[in-house]
Amino acid sequence: MRTIAIIKRDLKKFFRNPLIIIVSILMPMIYLIVVGNTVQGELKNLPVVLVDMDRGPYATRVIELVRAIEAGPKTIRVFYMSNPERAIEDVKQGKYAGALIIPEGFSRDVIRSQGAELGLFMDNIDIISANAVHASVLAAVPFLTKEHISVRVDTTRPILKSVELSRKIDYDQSLVPGVVVMAVFMGALSTGVFNLIMDRFLGIHESYLVTPLNKMDIVLGLIVSGLILTTGIAVIVFAASSMLTGIFMFLGLSTYIMIIALIILTSLGLLGLMFILLGRADHPRIVGVFGGFLNVILFFPSGAIYPVASFPGWLQVFAKVNPEAYAVHALRSLMFRGGDIAAIRSDLIFLALFTTAVLTIAIVTFKRRL
Repeated sequence: MRTIAIIKRDLKKFFRNPLIIIVSILMPMIYLIVVGNTVQGELKNLPVVLVDMDRGPYATRVIELVRAIEAGPKTIRVFYMSNPERAIEDVKQGKYAGALIIPEGFSRDVIRSQGAELGLFMDNIDIISANAVHASVLAAVPFLTKEHISVRVDTTRPILKSVELSRKIDYDQSLVPGVVVMAVFMGALSTGVFNLIMDRFLGIHESYLVTPLNKMDIVLGLIVSGLILTTGIAVIVFAASSMLTGIFMFLGLSTYIMIIALIILTSLGLLGLMFILLGRADHPRIVGVFGGFLNVILFFPSGAIYPVASFPGWLQVFAKVNPEAYAVHALRSLMFRGGDIAAIRSDLIFLALFTTAVLTIAIVTFKRRL
């Protein structure tokens, strides 16, 4: 009977918090929807820019074959541009997964059997996407069977020359930006508003009410303390993961400063978001339940492990308002592409606006209450 009493008491405590029940039910379904649509195995809609400088009959045929891959397997999504230098620069900046250049005289060289060449410039920061683009172009143009000309090879057949625009990055190394952003998320979840929740749970939060502190003092104080801890955690993870994966980066002082500034800005945004979502919670169990939920809907659609271009349309829309997606893109640009402030300007603008908005909402909606 005493055991039954304990069971009844614990069940009553659980059912008194319907939020935990709802999240516990919805969490597996959301996990299925989000993860099932972000880690699909087969890549889709990888953006490839095509530059036709030849405009001859065989160039037209190449374009038709590439468009057939776009319409069929949908591995690539073709965009068109007239300036090859601009196309290659956009690939370097990560706007496209690759650039297929049809040079002047391509059709003439095919007709004359003079070893016509196509150029494929790839963003090899994401090695999986680069391989998929390369395989798709070869599949689109089946008569391109060689990537180089040896001494005794027949030069009458067209050749595909692939060029990787960045230094070789292994898959585990490409995950480092995502790991750093996850460290920021875990720090934001376990500091800041979590300390307030623990004070409420332990019954010592009343000390806030007998002081002259206002809402802004409390919110900013907890967020700044969380920022110090979260930034320290993320910087340690950044250094440790770089060493574990064998990344030897000599980026220059200005780049390291931008990386730390980006981590700080992302931390502030996520700490403010946690305050909005968990500011009225009174039990650490809620943090645990919400933590898994938020990690799924923020991390997986960030592009850290799977290209955003291959997401379904509705998930791509969500990625456009996901702060972690901008943080991952900016870190990749700084770490692997040698980007400067101009390369991550749009990411910084979004993160600054997002952080300002969530901090304002956190202060306005916070309640000084028992």
